[in-house]
Amino acid sequence: RRGGGAMEAAAKGGFVLSNLAEVVERVLGFLPTKALLRAACVCRLWRECARRILRSRQRVAWVSALEPGPAESHTLVRALARELEKVHVLPQTVLYIADAETFSGHEECHEQKKARKRNSKETAIALENLLPKRCQVLGLVTPGIVVTPMGSSSNQPQEIEAGEAGFALLFPKIDGVKIHTFHFSKDSKNRVFDESKFAEAGLKNNPDLRVVLLFGYNSWKSGATRFLHQIVNPLNEKSIILAGGQVESFTSLTSENNNAQPGDACGVVGLAFSGPQIQSATVLLDQDVADERTAEAAMQRLKAANIPEHNTIGFMFACVGRGYRHYKTKRNMEADAFRKFFPTVPLFGFFGHGEIGCDRIVTGNFVLRECNDIKDDLLHGYTTVMTLIHLGSTK
Repeated sequence: RRGGGAMEAAAKGGFVLSNLAEVVERVLGFLPTKALLRAACVCRLWRECARRILRSRQRVAWVSALEPGPAESHTLVRALARELEKVHVLPQTVLYIADAETFSGHEECHEQKKARKRNSKETAIALENLLPKRCQVLGLVTPGIVVTPMGSSSNQPQEIEAGEAGFALLFPKIDGVKIHTFHFSKDSKNRVFDESKFAEAGLKNNPDLRVVLLFGYNSWKSGATRFLHQIVNPLNEKSIILAGGQVESFTSLTSENNNAQPGDACGVVGLAFSGPQIQSATVLLDQDVADERTAEAAMQRLKAANIPEHNTIGFMFACVGRGYRHYKTKRNMEADAFRKFFPTVPLFGFFGHGEIGCDRIVTGNFVLRECNDIKDDLLHGYTTVMTLIHLGSTK
């Protein structure tokens, strides 16, 4: 009888898991994305339930890598390989940033008494191979990293000015939001930039464009600053948030892997965020912001924008001359100030070679700082740009 009862219970369980979508969806909803995709292969019902679950997962996830290790691969590669088994989103767009020194150069490994050598292209390919094939990937390397540890959006963000570190922001498909990558490379034969390329990149004639994150690379090249002005100036409108900075190099742009740029080329890469539900604000911490009081005053300006903090990401783009060197007596000053005013917003970014941004807010037509139609000065040095991007309310 016991055996018969167990068989009967198993049969009932099998019937439920083969026919009742509500139960199947409830059970599959506990699975991380990779396991969910495997479960979707079981039958049509499970596949339909898995699709509905994935469509409902619209919160941005991230993978943080803060601890260097003895392996030949970069810590971000190891962290991504491990954590992608656990994430509950299907990435559609990924922005990863890693430290330039250990991602693509040499670092003396004191424990092993030898230098680790890494090839940046191989490391970038290793990262891309971990991600879905149809995923947009933008990868950057920078002198320093700003990252929020995994586990909670309330974790204390860290300013890592030296050493091995990185992060990957995983953007799923979000209803009402379009995110796309773009790349403009300087043409050595033509001094005038062809602005028709803006329209191709969705940066022109796009009334839903809200935020553009811009990253210049090889800024030391002759003509690089002039080229950056040619990209920034047409986008300098009150209805658009512009933020970013000068990076060491870009290592991944999946749409262009077969058309690698010359190593000494210069240009601009970035992410554009479009959608009427997006709200954003940005403030500039100039050279005079040099202590805890003035840093917190800048965060108060950002707080005054009243951007919803739920489903919002913070970005910090700072000069390599700031951080501990600038504040002298305290590390992590700006990240700490941000956390004080935004206790549940994760913060990401880098220390770079120049900053892009100003005081501006976009929520409908309200602008934080009116400029009487005078264009904002967007290119800076020895500053920090703090930016919030709200991606709309989640279900």
